[in-house]
Amino acid sequence: MSASLVVGSQWGDEGKAKVIDYLSKNIDIIVRYQGGANAGHTVVVDGKEYIFHLVPSGIIYPNTVCIIGNGVVLDPEYFLEECDGLVEKGFPIYKQLFISDSCHLILPFHKTIDELREANSQPGEKIGTTKKGIGICYSDKMNRIGIRAGDLFEEDSLKARIKTLVDRKNEELVKLYGVKACTYQEVLDKLKYFYDRAGHLIINTSYYLNKELKKGKRVLLEGAQGTGLDIDFGTYPYVTSSNPTSGGAIVGSGIGFNYLEKVYGISKAYTTRVGEGPFPTEIFDKNGEVIRKKGHEYGATTGRPRRCGWFDTEMVKYSAMVNGMTELVLTKIDILSEFDKIPVAVGYEINGKKLEHFPSHGLEKVKVVYEEMPGWKTDIKGINEFDKLPSECQNYIKYIEKLIEIPIKIISTGPGREETIVIED
Repeated sequence: MSASLVVGSQWGDEGKAKVIDYLSKNIDIIVRYQGGANAGHTVVVDGKEYIFHLVPSGIIYPNTVCIIGNGVVLDPEYFLEECDGLVEKGFPIYKQLFISDSCHLILPFHKTIDELREANSQPGEKIGTTKKGIGICYSDKMNRIGIRAGDLFEEDSLKARIKTLVDRKNEELVKLYGVKACTYQEVLDKLKYFYDRAGHLIINTSYYLNKELKKGKRVLLEGAQGTGLDIDFGTYPYVTSSNPTSGGAIVGSGIGFNYLEKVYGISKAYTTRVGEGPFPTEIFDKNGEVIRKKGHEYGATTGRPRRCGWFDTEMVKYSAMVNGMTELVLTKIDILSEFDKIPVAVGYEINGKKLEHFPSHGLEKVKVVYEEMPGWKTDIKGINEFDKLPSECQNYIKYIEKLIEIPIKIISTGPGREETIVIED
């Protein structure tokens, strides 16, 4: 009768999908609780690579029920494409998955406006959005004018809501940007198609989850992005439009907080970031390109090259605090095998004064204080026992564990399920 949470402790792309897949073998229900199709989760099973955007990656397990929670903004067209692609690969998606009736729907004009706003931003104002309509849809949610999945059951009121929303959006599309207006019928037809194919999946998922937890079912909550991109606790304004953190998991799933037992923080053994925004440990010399190439650091959704940097202790400690992390999972440690020396960020300074914590403002002004650890210069990919790692690698992990002040319990040495070290109590 418990729930666990997997949350990113950096700026996303930490390898959450592999960890979720690894943990899912002991889980009954997996819930995606926020974000949209801007996320990309990659899982490798038996040498085959699967990329998920909206569907929880635990769908790979045949007996696992997957939930798209009320905190997600769902693109109906993209969702059906993803599901159909997974069905072709042998996964019975339409029998294993439910959608919250409170989940907000991304409509065609959301994506158009997202792209136009980013394209028309002044220099220095670009956020680096994926142009998937995520933020625009969340804005409609907060303005109380959005369309939710459950609205599809009430055709008459749905038509009225669509008409009002389309009229509002055309004000911006036509008058501000001078582009073609979207039509009421176009939006209605897309929603009818989605309802015909997926309407049977739409339920009150909060009620379902709490009922199943009472029965003793095990639930795993998964989010998109990471703490550094949280709308409240991230590097605002260069953030996503929702809360990937623990609080967002409770709100975005509708389960009682009393069920949350474990919070797994996921962190790379280095740091990456996609898009704009401050990045204190970013590497600008050839070492950054070495990490990018060896770690295949390109966005699963956009293909954009990720910015690469050294491990940032202050950021992960901050994430541990905000999320109430009970343990850390360290991923991609094998990527650092190239280096003779490995810098670790152990603190920040501004004007020569050491900061006591990760700042909520002014991160672009900090000077990073580094300590260097000796590298191991040995290929460790696939090692699944801690004692078999080179002593220098063990020391690097123990050093990070001491700095962040929470235990490291799982270490990933490669993308495959079996390329995992579990440290028992």
